[in-house]
Amino acid sequence: MIQLNRILVTTDFSDFSRPAVDYGCAIASRFESELHLLHVVPDPALLIPEAGMFSVEAMQAQSDDLAQRAHSQLADLPGGGWDNGNPIRREVRVGTIFMEIIDYARATDIDLIVIGTHGRSALMHVLMGSVAERIVRKSPCPVLTVKPEGHQFVMP
Repeated sequence: MIQLNRILVTTDFSDFSRPAVDYGCAIASRFESELHLLHVVPDPALLIPEAGMFSVEAMQAQSDDLAQRAHSQLADLPGGGWDNGNPIRREVRVGTIFMEIIDYARATDIDLIVIGTHGRSALMHVLMGSVAERIVRKSPCPVLTVKPEGHQFVMP
C-alpha cells in the first residue's frame, strides 16, 4: 500500500496555485498525512539584471520584506478551517525556486509534492523556465502537477 506520510504543497499565492492547495489538502485528509506548505521567495539578485547597482543591504531588505509577507499569507492557508488532525508545517525560503523546493523535499523526507502547472505570469516562465517541469525531473519523490482549469476529480 502507498504510504503518504508527508505531503508538500508549494504555492506562489496566485489563483493558479489554489487548485494545488485544494488537491494537497484532499490527499492529506485521505491519507491522514502531515501537510507541508512552502513558498519560495525568488532571490532578487537572480531576477534583476542590474542587481549590482543595488547594495547588498537593499537586496536583503527586499528579500526579508517579501519573506515576511509570505509568512503572513501562509498563515491563512489552507483556509476554510481545514484540519485533518495533523500539524501543518509552513515554511518560507529565499532562493532559486525549484532548488529550494527540491532541497526542502529531501530535508523533510517528503512523500509527495503537489504543485500547480502555472505560476504568476508568462513573463516569469520565459525568464525562469517552468518550475513544475524542473521539479518533476529532479524530485526525490512523486510529483502531482495540478492544472488550474479543466477536469477536476470529484469524490462521489
